[in-house]
Amino acid sequence: MPDSESLDILRRRLAVARGEAPADVCIKNARVLNVLSGEIHEADVAVADGVVVGFAGGEAATVVEADGRYLCPGFIDGHIHIESTLLSPPVFARAVAPHGTCAVVSDPHEIANVLGLAGIEYMLACSRDVPVTCYFMMPSCVPATDMATSGARIGASDVAAMLARYPDRILGLAEVMNYPGVVGGDEDMLRKLRAARGRVIDGHAPGLAGRALDAYVTAGPGSDHECTELEEAREKLRRGLHVMIRQGSTEQNLDTLLPLVTADNSTQFSLVSDDRDPVDLSREGHINALVRQAVSRGVPPLRAVAMASINPARYFGLRRRGAIAPGYRADFMLVTDLTTFDITDVFLNGRHLADWEFADHSCLTPPRAMRVGGELTEAGFAIPASGPRHRVIGLIPGQIVTEARIVEARIANGLAVADPERDIAKLAVIERHKATGNMGLGFVSGLGLKRGAVAGTVAHDAHNLIVAGVNDADMVLAARTLMVSGGGFAVVADGKVLGQVRLPVAGLMSDAPLEVVTAQLAALGQAYRQVAGAGPEALAHPFMAMSFLSLEVIPSLKLTDQGLFDVTTFSRVGLFA
Repeated sequence: MPDSESLDILRRRLAVARGEAPADVCIKNARVLNVLSGEIHEADVAVADGVVVGFAGGEAATVVEADGRYLCPGFIDGHIHIESTLLSPPVFARAVAPHGTCAVVSDPHEIANVLGLAGIEYMLACSRDVPVTCYFMMPSCVPATDMATSGARIGASDVAAMLARYPDRILGLAEVMNYPGVVGGDEDMLRKLRAARGRVIDGHAPGLAGRALDAYVTAGPGSDHECTELEEAREKLRRGLHVMIRQGSTEQNLDTLLPLVTADNSTQFSLVSDDRDPVDLSREGHINALVRQAVSRGVPPLRAVAMASINPARYFGLRRRGAIAPGYRADFMLVTDLTTFDITDVFLNGRHLADWEFADHSCLTPPRAMRVGGELTEAGFAIPASGPRHRVIGLIPGQIVTEARIVEARIANGLAVADPERDIAKLAVIERHKATGNMGLGFVSGLGLKRGAVAGTVAHDAHNLIVAGVNDADMVLAARTLMVSGGGFAVVADGKVLGQVRLPVAGLMSDAPLEVVTAQLAALGQAYRQVAGAGPEALAHPFMAMSFLSLEVIPSLKLTDQGLFDVTTFSRVGLFA
């Protein structure tokens, strides 16, 4: 805005603060959760032009009687991939705002791995001027590694250019997943780190310890959200990393890591979701659900709220955000108690949520990204048996890390085949960006499939077409179904499509409202249970679990379009052992 207008606004705010002009909003008789002073105190809170201007009552255009309810600062999710909610940015904002989310810091490397810089520009354009502030980090690993084929490549010059072009919306360098490259001094990674000098650099270093961790932190990353063990988090905390405690739909580390949080070190922690299923968003909420869980595990409410507000704001350098105090942006909510954190009213930028107008999703959908080379046939899915035992990717419930198992092969007519009685399905990852014809084949345990096949184009981070099944014919049908639709999820059995969700935005996101997406996912879940049964082997989030089976930067065994990889050694391994 022009300097003169800025001065006029400042003069008005000061007049309201002095009590010489009416406020826009006044919250009266509130109990303020003050994450700056570390106390809960009674106050009237005055707001002018979207900013808190004081703790004194007076005239206001809108007066809200808190009547003793708690006034809590808005929540900030410091690490999320909006694409993983399957919602377009404006639909996502509409979904999380009622849960008290005022801002998110998103890493758009999912869409960037499909569409490159055009995908990032799409995310920026679609999230502009929504009530929930959508900040972004510049993806550091597109592609994540050379062990998979992605749809684009982003270099150090791209990082520097985007940081310069969007200084207020792109805060820094997103999670640096190629930690072996950083530790080893890889030229490309060092150039990207150098391009982000002076900005926030997020880390991603699962299991890294000792001197390798020393080298990684020395290179510049300032956070980590991949801790799955208490001692791992302690070692990273000692090296100055900001530990993001992740509690997503599939990655659930809160219970393990909370015992590390104390009054002395709590400022070094944030609560983040990373990946959040839209059904969970609708049913449980967003960061408010994590705060509620933390409090139920014994974390003092004020500390839990700080980990979801002022802590991420300070880590990312979001000045005057994350707290309720004069000069801070007026993002807050009224809650009835500090156990359930039931929200009665949400104010974003000083306006009640009911007064915000959410425009329909009108951004142009990026081009479809579904270029599979060659004709998919049953013969192409066949795995000739070259030994009596083979490797299997073992799912671990509630985690995105996997086990590397070696089991006796089930062999029929000279071919290694799925064995549903032992919960072993065949797995295929098919390159979908450049029509290379690449296909990686392997096996997975833990999906619970008893018949049919499931497929998806959400497959971190390259997001190739991933298919799991117990017979080749249904695997081919599942893959072809998504090739025709432009991406999404599918369940097939006995030659019939039982369920499908279309994700036309890069094969990653829907352009439909949350209610439509959740209804589609519910029907897809019913279809999954038809092929997996309803026993303990059935997963709560089967497609999200499947989406991480090709993520070659998370230990220990993963499958990409280029084959089977041991992530602990970052090397390709044979299927038969």
